[in-house]
Amino acid sequence: MEKLTNKEEEVMHVIWTLEKAFVKDVLAEIKGNKPHYNTLSTIVRNLEEKGYVSYHAYGKTHQYYPVVKKEEYRKQFMNQAIDNYFNNSYKSMVSFFAKEEKISVEELKDIIALIENKK
Repeated sequence: MEKLTNKEEEVMHVIWTLEKAFVKDVLAEIKGNKPHYNTLSTIVRNLEEKGYVSYHAYGKTHQYYPVVKKEEYRKQFMNQAIDNYFNNSYKSMVSFFAKEEKISVEELKDIIALIENKK
């Protein structure tokens, strides 16, 4: 699975949320700095070429839908991030978030409970 650019990820999140959408629907959902319609159309076609979306044709119009599930992409992305930034150590990752105060003691206790209950 090929890594997406930031803009491609942003568009994929919209398509995952909408489940099926025309380019104009995606454009309407983008917050902040909206790309030009033609630019967005090119991004969506790139997503199709990379195998992330497919479409149903209605004349000259295409309605796009995700082929790759959000969970599949998240799993791939997280595995790569943990490998690249934490030497494949989940302990290092959790320690990083604890030091950055991005995770609370209560959340850590909940994680421990999840792990213990899975056994």
